Amino acid sequence: MLADRALTLSTLVRTFPIRMGLTWTMTLGETALMALIPLFIGFAIDGLLENSLRELWELAALLALLVAVAVIRRVYDTRVYSAIRVELGRAQAARGARQPISTLNAQIGMGRELVEFLEETLPMVLTGLTQLTIALVILYTFSPVLAASAGLAAMSAVLTYALFHRQFYRLNSDLNVQMEKQINALEQRGLRHATAHFLKLRRTEVRISDSEAALYGLIFVVLLGLVLFNIWHATTALAATTGAIFAIVSYSWDFVDGTITLPATLQNWTRLTEIMRRINATEAVGAMS
Repeated sequence: MLADRALTLSTLVRTFPIRMGLTWTMTLGETALMALIPLFIGFAIDGLLENSLRELWELAALLALLVAVAVIRRVYDTRVYSAIRVELGRAQAARGARQPISTLNAQIGMGRELVEFLEETLPMVLTGLTQLTIALVILYTFSPVLAASAGLAAMSAVLTYALFHRQFYRLNSDLNVQMEKQINALEQRGLRHATAHFLKLRRTEVRISDSEAALYGLIFVVLLGLVLFNIWHATTALAATTGAIFAIVSYSWDFVDGTITLPATLQNWTRLTEIMRRINATEAVGAMS
């Protein structure tokens, strides 16, 4: 299926469009149901305060539907993406027949990260974008000021990641280069060579982790400021009920949760960009030798 085609995310999507389209549809459905929960909780609170159980039963029905969709999606996803891993691994093994085994082994592991992105990160992106959209719409219905503050916070998060992009690309390149040397290091059959290899991995991983800590620390400062502002605005400038205030706070936090997926996805994409360049360039060289 993947013969003579670039091994990229777009190639995998084009090769398995129906199966991946179905899992994305279920993901969007699950996300939409999840995003409605705070609103229905708010309705249930107001209903119970007025001695009405109808809104509580509506919340229960929503939760039951959410559980059903979530279980079915996870069962289906496992089968789809495990099959894609097999096809991608076969393609890499066939193309990398002339590569050093250490390089091929490392790159097959890197290739699996492409499928992991489609299986784990992309649903997170769809979830995050759905959360952002629904949260913005609902916050706007309460007050345009709440939506404007949320939009400004999201833009700030993306711009903050842009400051770290080059650094993440370079560090991931260093990590992948070292991973390609792992089997060669272990073949030396000496503890000194293995230790030196693992220490180099550790140094790069620590630098990546430190960069992540700095990035997310800056982003969380901005996003927590959004939550505090919206709480203040909802309680001092709006004539909102208890249930409405709960919904505003919940959707503000949902917006934070959705926004944090943006830099996380961009960081993952930066790593995958380096991996796709590496596995396709190396295979091309191997095919010509």
